[in-house]
Amino acid sequence: MSNCEQDSSIERVLVNGFPFPLGVYPVEPMIPVPGFASEFEPADGDDENGDWEAWPDRYVYDIVVPATRLEALWQQLFALMPGRVFPIVDYIGHDEYREIDPYIAYEPIGKERVTNILRRYRPFFFEDGMVGFGAVSEDPFFYVFVDEHKIITVRVSPEDRPRVEKLLAAFDLSQIDEPAGADAAAHEHRSILLISDEDPSLLNGDEIVEQARGDWQLVLNVDPDTNLDDDEQEILMTIWRCVARYTPDHDTNDLLCEVLLVAPCLRRAEELAQIGASAIIPESSDWVEIVIVSANRIGEETFRRLIDNRTVPKDISDKDLSVEQVLWALPFGAQSPDANDSE
Repeated sequence: MSNCEQDSSIERVLVNGFPFPLGVYPVEPMIPVPGFASEFEPADGDDENGDWEAWPDRYVYDIVVPATRLEALWQQLFALMPGRVFPIVDYIGHDEYREIDPYIAYEPIGKERVTNILRRYRPFFFEDGMVGFGAVSEDPFFYVFVDEHKIITVRVSPEDRPRVEKLLAAFDLSQIDEPAGADAAAHEHRSILLISDEDPSLLNGDEIVEQARGDWQLVLNVDPDTNLDDDEQEILMTIWRCVARYTPDHDTNDLLCEVLLVAPCLRRAEELAQIGASAIIPESSDWVEIVIVSANRIGEETFRRLIDNRTVPKDISDKDLSVEQVLWALPFGAQSPDANDSE
């Protein structure tokens, strides 16, 4: 069974006795201040897409807690939620035009499925500086999210406010004006997972997110028909690096391939990635399915570096990168792609 392991060589940063998460820590002098801030938020208007009910009147809590108590507080807050929830994941991925990949579920799942993944990959979710996670429920409304700084945000209806504040008091957390965690100063994010070529059961962050996407029915929460950066600026035609997973019906081992292409949006990139992956599958084989594991936009500098590090057709550097097309598809065999190539 797959799992993950914390790199034991990584030391926890302590400031004034306050333990920071292993994967995110300040790099300039600061004074950490545990506690919580709270304010009232009025009900939202209807969502334009109609995918979610409008959130009701609620209180929002921003909570800073020592890293060594984060998991325990999460468990107690999660226990206040109803039995079925919509999971959420934010991941600092490899798209060069977007800092965070936001994943959400549009169908509720049982809480035990959330807990199972969190337990199996505990170091990643509770210590790694590349991921945030949480859940929201509709009836009653309840939102809990642990961001990539391991700061907890809670949103609850006024009726649940006493329960939340009683729980925070039990953790010796007081209401203050400005709690201060790692994000209150210049800080660094890092992955804390041990990666071993000798133990393929140890997953990296990309692979764990893929597992969570499948188990929690997550979808990338971006418009697949536009191509915007974090500033909401249109990028137009873009180079994409896609990873596809395909499975032969006579084999239990999944195979991976890399597809480089040019496309104007995510939807078209995934369609072209399917075409590119299909082109390298032997015609004599019967293949069950092709799944697009990731589709990340890259800049031309990264693209040129990939050319230098791959065995690709000689004319690839002469391609017109403003025209929609598949540039190449290369099999990885049974090996996972090197995620660092697209950073």
